[in-house]
Amino acid sequence: MRQQKEESYKISDCRGFTLIELMVVMVILGILAGLIVPRIMDRPEEARRTKAEIQIQSIEQALKLYKLDNGQYPTTEQGLLALVQPPATGTLAKKWRTGGYLEKGKVPKDPWDNEFVYISPGVHGDYDLSSYGADNQPSGEGKDADINSWEL
Repeated sequence: MRQQKEESYKISDCRGFTLIELMVVMVILGILAGLIVPRIMDRPEEARRTKAEIQIQSIEQALKLYKLDNGQYPTTEQGLLALVQPPATGTLAKKWRTGGYLEKGKVPKDPWDNEFVYISPGVHGDYDLSSYGADNQPSGEGKDADINSWEL
């Protein structure tokens, strides 16, 4: 009987954590969260900027195909819409490709759900293609910085 009591004390001593052990674990988790969470939180914005760069490069390829077929880039007035439907204003497309130049038959919006800015002729080349970033305003810094075709 005495041996049973001693064994029951041993079992009960091993079942729980002390308050100090729990506090140490909580402090360690807090330190890890403080180091890791800020790094993870910037990832979505970085992913949006990368997506915008890829979209600009894709639109640039479509613009080059349009120029090969028609001898010139769409004008600012015609805009990027000329890549998905034949332009009705300005110099009309000579050999506009059936089905257009962009997949899915529509001009994509940037990752912040805004229109890309297209100017032709551009200040930096034959055309300028930009996304104004998270704030949808020209220029800006950090997450609000513009993404421009001539800087890629």
